[in-house]
Amino acid sequence: MAEELILERCDLELEANGRDHHTADLCRERLVLRRGQPFRLTLHFEGRGYEASMDSLTFGAVTGPAPSEEAGTKARFPLSDAMEEGAWTASVLDQQDNVLSLQLSTPASAPVGLYRLSLEASTGYQGSSFVLGHFTLLFNAWCPADAVYLDSEEERREYVLTQQGFIYQGSAKFIKNVPWNFGQFEDGILDTCLTLLDVNPKFLKDCGRDCSRRNSPVYVGRVVSGMVNCNDDQGVLLGRWDNNYGDGISPMAWIGSVDILRRWKEHGCQRVKYGQCWVFAAVACTVLRCLGIPTRVVTNYNSAHDQNSNLLIEYFRNEFGELESNKSEMIWNFHCWVESWMTRPDLESGYEGWQAIDPTPQEKSEGTYCCGPVPVRAIKEGDLTTKYDAPFVFAEVNADVVDWIRQEDGSMHKSINRSLVVGLKISTKSVGRDDREDITHNYKYPEGSPEEREAFTRANHLNKLAEKEETGVAMRIRVSQGMSMGSDFDVFAHITNDTSESRDCRLLLCARTVSYNGVLGPVCGSKELLDLVLEPFSENSIPLHVLYEKYGDYLTESNLIKVRGLLIEPAANSYVLAERDLYLENPEIKIRILGEPKQNRKLVAEVSLRNPLSQPLTGCIFTVEGAGLTHEQKLVEVSDPVAAGEEVKVRIDLLPTDTGRHKLVVNFECDKLKSVKGYRNVIIGPA
Repeated sequence: MAEELILERCDLELEANGRDHHTADLCRERLVLRRGQPFRLTLHFEGRGYEASMDSLTFGAVTGPAPSEEAGTKARFPLSDAMEEGAWTASVLDQQDNVLSLQLSTPASAPVGLYRLSLEASTGYQGSSFVLGHFTLLFNAWCPADAVYLDSEEERREYVLTQQGFIYQGSAKFIKNVPWNFGQFEDGILDTCLTLLDVNPKFLKDCGRDCSRRNSPVYVGRVVSGMVNCNDDQGVLLGRWDNNYGDGISPMAWIGSVDILRRWKEHGCQRVKYGQCWVFAAVACTVLRCLGIPTRVVTNYNSAHDQNSNLLIEYFRNEFGELESNKSEMIWNFHCWVESWMTRPDLESGYEGWQAIDPTPQEKSEGTYCCGPVPVRAIKEGDLTTKYDAPFVFAEVNADVVDWIRQEDGSMHKSINRSLVVGLKISTKSVGRDDREDITHNYKYPEGSPEEREAFTRANHLNKLAEKEETGVAMRIRVSQGMSMGSDFDVFAHITNDTSESRDCRLLLCARTVSYNGVLGPVCGSKELLDLVLEPFSENSIPLHVLYEKYGDYLTESNLIKVRGLLIEPAANSYVLAERDLYLENPEIKIRILGEPKQNRKLVAEVSLRNPLSQPLTGCIFTVEGAGLTHEQKLVEVSDPVAAGEEVKVRIDLLPTDTGRHKLVVNFECDKLKSVKGYRNVIIGPA
C-alpha cells in the first residue's frame, strides 16, 4: 500500500501575492487577494512528495457562516492541468522533491469576504484533510472580468490604492480644499470593514443570502451606504448639525477615517459622535476602497434637499426677506457623496461607470436611510426611473428654487432670485495631482442646450421648462478682497437697471452667520435704504460693512456668512432677491519637515500657526495623522494662551513605515478658531 501523503506546512507566499495583487500593505500577517486573479501557494509534505499518478488533491474554499455551492459561497475544485476561466482552479507551477508550488485562481464574480482554504489529499483508500489557511478576497479593478474593472492604471492607483486626498468645502465662489487621510490600508481597517458587512441588518436577517450577494459591488455599495450612518442599525456615525458637539467630537475636527473606524470597532460597534456629509462620504470612500471598489468623494455646491420629489424648493419669507420658518427642504451650501465605478447588469446598457452613493442620512430608500448606487449618466439624462434613488440625486443638482414674499396685506408674491443656481462646481480631486477636477458636465448638459431641455422633459421637470420672466432690474452680491477670519470687510449690492425708466426702490441688506446646510444664525450686519432711485440704464453699488466683533462669536465651524439683498419696487409690486455665501479663510498652518525622510527612521514635523485675531486663543490643540507616517492620531495640547498676532509652534515625532508620497494632515482647534486644516506632502525615499 502506498505511503499516505502528509502535509507538513503551507506557505501562502504573502510577499509575492501581496505584490501581485496590490495588497502588500494588507499582506503583512495574512493573505489578501483580489478576485479573478491567480495566486501562488507552496505545499511542503512530510516523508514523500506529491505524485500525480497516485495522489489526488482537492481544494475547498468557503466564506460566511452558512456556505453553500448553490449560493456561490462554497467551492470544491481538484488539482488540474487546465486553468478554467471564471472558475475556482488549481494547477502545478513547479515541484522540487517534497515541495509543490501551485497556482490557484478565483472567479471574478466570487463574493468578497473572509475565506477558509482547505485541502483533501487521498492516496488509494487513504485520505487526510488539512486547513491551509485563511484569506480575504476583494474586488479587483485590475481584472477585465470583474464588475469594478478600470482600464486606466493611473485611475486604479488614485481610486483604489491612494490613502490620502482632498474633500472640497467652502462655497461655489470660494472653493476650499480640505485634506483627508482615508487610510484604507492602515492596521485593522480591513477587519473593521468586514465587521461592518457582518453587522448589517441584511446579514443578520439572512447571512447566507447576504454573503452570496457580496459578489455584486451594487449590493455592497448599498450596504455600505446604509452602514456608514447609524440611523437604522449598528452603523458607524451619528449625524448632528446643531453645533452642539460637547459629548462627542465635532464633525469639523476629524482629519481622517481611520480614527473613526477604529473607535467604532473598539467600542463594540457603538456609533461614533459626530458626522456631517463630508465625514459620512469620506468614511464610505475608505470602506469601499478597502474592499477594492474604485471610489472618490465628490462635492456639489448649492445642493438641494428635496423631500417630496417635486424638484422644487420653496422658501416662504416675510416682507423683510427673512425666512418665516426653518424647514427640512433646504439648499445646502455644499453636499458631499461618493461615486464608485462598476457595471450595472441590473440596468439597461450604457449605465455602467460612475455610480453616485450617498451615505448621509436624509431620506429613506426601501425603508432604510441609504441612497444609491445610481448611475451618474442617468442623472444627466433625466431618467428618474433608474435604480436606486435617481429622483433624489437629480433634485440635488437640478431642483428649482422659488422665493415667496408675504406682503403686509398677507398676500404672497413670487420673487426673482437669479443668484441661486442649484448644482454648481461639482468637484473631486484630480487623478494623480492635488488639483480640483470639475465634473459638473457628468451630471448636467450645458445650460440652455437642447440636450438639457430633453433631460428636463424626460424628468418631467416643469419648473425648469417654464419661461423665466424678465423685469429689467437685476441685483447680485459682490465681495471685497481679504475676507479672512478675524477681519472686517465690505460686501456690495450691485444693482443694474437696464430699462429706460427710473425706478423708485427700497433696499434691505442683511448678513447672517450660516451653517453649510443652510441653517441661519444671528444678524451680523444690516442696512436699509428707503429711498433708492435707480436711474435709467444705470449701475449702482451699495456697500455693507461687516465687523468681526459682530460675527466672531456666532460664526459656525463652516466659516460661512450669508449676505441677502432684497430690492422692493412698491409701484410695480416687484421683488428682486439676491444671496451669496461668503467663506472666511482661516490662517495658514505651516509644516516643516526636519531631517531627511527615510523609511523606518524617526522624523520630526514642526507645525506652526499665527493667531490672526485681535484677542488671545485658549485651549489650543493640534491633531496630526498621516497614512504611513503615524501609527495613530497624535494630539498636542498648547498649555499657554496664544496672544494676538503671536505664532504657536509644536513638534511632532513621525516614523515612516514605507516609501512613497505621503500626506501629513494637521487640524488646529481652539476656543475662537473652531477648525483649521493644513497638510504637507512628504516623500519617503528608500531606506
